[in-house]
Amino acid sequence: MKGDERVVKKLDELLCDELTAIMQYVVHAEMCANWGYQRLHQAVEMRARQEMHHAEKLISRILFLEGTPTVSKLNQVHIGADVPQQLQADLESEQQAVRMYNEAIHLADEASDAATRDLLESIVKDEDGHVDWLEEQFDQMAQLGVPLYLSTQTRA
Repeated sequence: MKGDERVVKKLDELLCDELTAIMQYVVHAEMCANWGYQRLHQAVEMRARQEMHHAEKLISRILFLEGTPTVSKLNQVHIGADVPQQLQADLESEQQAVRMYNEAIHLADEASDAATRDLLESIVKDEDGHVDWLEEQFDQMAQLGVPLYLSTQTRA
C-alpha cells in the first residue's frame, strides 16, 4: 500500500532516533556492567531491547507503506561519563522521542492513516514509561544521594 510520503519520511526519522537510542543504551549498559552495577546494566540493556522492537515495528510499517527504511544513519549518540550523566542523556533522548512521536501521531491523523497512528500511539506509551523510569532514578538519587543509589545497583 503506497503511504503518504510525509508519514513515511517521519517514520524514517523516528527509525533513526530509535537506532541512535539503541546504540546509546547498549554503550551505557555495558559501562554499567563494567563498573559492577548489574541491576542498572540489566535495566538499561532491557531498554535497548525495547528500542530494538520499536525499530523493527517502524521498519515493518515503512516497508508496508512502500518506503525504504534508512538503517545506515544515526543521530549524535550522547555517552555519559558516569551514571548520572548517562541517565540525563537518556532522559533527554526519551523526552525528545515522546515529542517526536506525538508530532508523528498528528501527522498520521492529517494523512488519515489510522493504522500508523495506532502503531505510534503504542510506541509513545512505551517511551513515556521510559521517561517515568528515568525520572524515578533521579528521584532516588536525590533522596538517597548518588553513592547510596549506586550501591543499590550492584546486585541484579
